[in-house]
Amino acid sequence: MTIQPGPGDSRIEPDQLDPTLNVIMGERRRLINLAYRLLGSLSEAEDVVQETYVRWYAMSDSRRAAVESVGAWLTTVASRVCLNVLGSARARRERYVGAWIPEPLPERAEWDGPWDGAVADPADRVTLDESVDMAFLVVLESMTAAERVAFILHDVFRYPFTEVADIVGRTPAACRQLASSARRRIRAARAPEPTAAQRARVVRDFKQAWEAKDINALIGLLDPAATATGDGGGVVTALRHPVEGAEEVARFFAARTPDGRLTLHECAVNGRPGLVARVDGTIVSVYAFDVVGERINRIWAVLNPEKLRSWRSQ
Repeated sequence: MTIQPGPGDSRIEPDQLDPTLNVIMGERRRLINLAYRLLGSLSEAEDVVQETYVRWYAMSDSRRAAVESVGAWLTTVASRVCLNVLGSARARRERYVGAWIPEPLPERAEWDGPWDGAVADPADRVTLDESVDMAFLVVLESMTAAERVAFILHDVFRYPFTEVADIVGRTPAACRQLASSARRRIRAARAPEPTAAQRARVVRDFKQAWEAKDINALIGLLDPAATATGDGGGVVTALRHPVEGAEEVARFFAARTPDGRLTLHECAVNGRPGLVARVDGTIVSVYAFDVVGERINRIWAVLNPEKLRSWRSQ
């Protein structure tokens, strides 16, 4: 039964029912940014944000009214939910079929743009754009859950260690050590950064050599120790183990030359030049590249349809 408003009634707006609604929804983008970097999965990040909102509305009106900073409360809860997810993620990924690669992001400012709360960026801290680079996310996967959370909250999102300590459940000094350990891992994995134009040119040349089935050209574009890793998640066919060595990687791709139905397109993948493959217009795989100097060092191919939902919804 629908109740119609009477002569003296006025339409009730959502923010009249919940004065904090605009604040809550205004935090969503930042929470997604945070959770994605902590988990390497956009779908899991969205689940974390949803769970955070559920916990907010599970509180009584009096408890919500007592919260001094809604944004800080949401960040704390979302980070703790991520810690729990990371704790179980390792066990899930041990059961994962084949290699697990972080979920690739399409070029959307909604996910990887700067957020309004950013402050001055010290030189030894990474930027938001760098922190969604596929190579960066792969290094994060090697860290403990506590290292990852402490590092991302402090070095990327600029939270002081006193606040990080409250979220992680460690002392500020311990969180400082966790972030320092994570920072050393990042620095050890970093190579000299090519310019954006150099990256784009190398990926474009790779695309053209792949389409031409030119093994020699592909070898010339690959680092001698290059590796290619596929993620099919057991849903679609992908190699269980990485292909290693320039010649082996080149032959692997040359044997899978795009035809009339499968086409390659240049695009941004996690903020870096990459490729998408389409079959009859449908995206079937996304390729991210780690370019060192003038050559490709690593290729990550994501074929798992569950990780391509954000691409297919474009």
